[in-house]
Amino acid sequence: MRVALLSDIHGNALALEAVLLDVAGERVDVLMNLGDIFYGPLWPRRTWELLRTLDAVTIVGNEDRLLFEATTEHSASHPTIAYNLRDLGDTPIEWMRELPATTQVDEIYACHGTPHSDTTYLLEDISSGDAVLLGETAIRARLGAIDRRVVVCGHSHTPRAITLGDGTLIVNPGSVGLPAYDDDLPLPHRMQTGTPHARWALLEKTAQGWRAELRSTAYDYERAARQAETLQRRDWALWLRSGRAHIPSP
Repeated sequence: MRVALLSDIHGNALALEAVLLDVAGERVDVLMNLGDIFYGPLWPRRTWELLRTLDAVTIVGNEDRLLFEATTEHSASHPTIAYNLRDLGDTPIEWMRELPATTQVDEIYACHGTPHSDTTYLLEDISSGDAVLLGETAIRARLGAIDRRVVVCGHSHTPRAITLGDGTLIVNPGSVGLPAYDDDLPLPHRMQTGTPHARWALLEKTAQGWRAELRSTAYDYERAARQAETLQRRDWALWLRSGRAHIPSP
């Protein structure tokens, strides 16, 4: 069994197109989309048109909720949300609203952040302002009672494939569409891969067990950065071009 893992597309249709071309070159049985699908100053509707043609197992992310839970007042004060709602239209919004928060396929358990929160990082400690891999005890605490051979997650945009002491494989494929960002919640921190390329992962069940390959796909990130600039998101343009971010001030 071979599974392609995609996460955190963030409306970057150019990156998604490139990744899907790479996926098409593999013998993939299942395509999984781990959430945060459209939000951003890029091409949400075009992303939807690509995804609607795929038979992908999909879960919801925190910034998907940001869109379908947005109030009129919130969208009026947040131009990027307003742009996404206008560009997408009603059908993709209602589709997101019906997505599950978690799912299971074969021996794989999928969540966006952790099994219990789509805003908590499963693998990262951000207390220093940068993403540091948590110890096994802390990771197990965030997993809770989940007991599967493979756990897949997104949210941090940080590609990782780690194995716990009992053999449990945890994979974050990284972000298809946004290689870096900064945030001030729950405290100021940044996530950065140091490369502008799109990231995804390939899972394979073999006779020896599950294995994961973290993949990187080149695409026209300069065009994506220029699109972000047209919507006055110079922060996104920086992240897209460099794969680096600043730590926000407290």
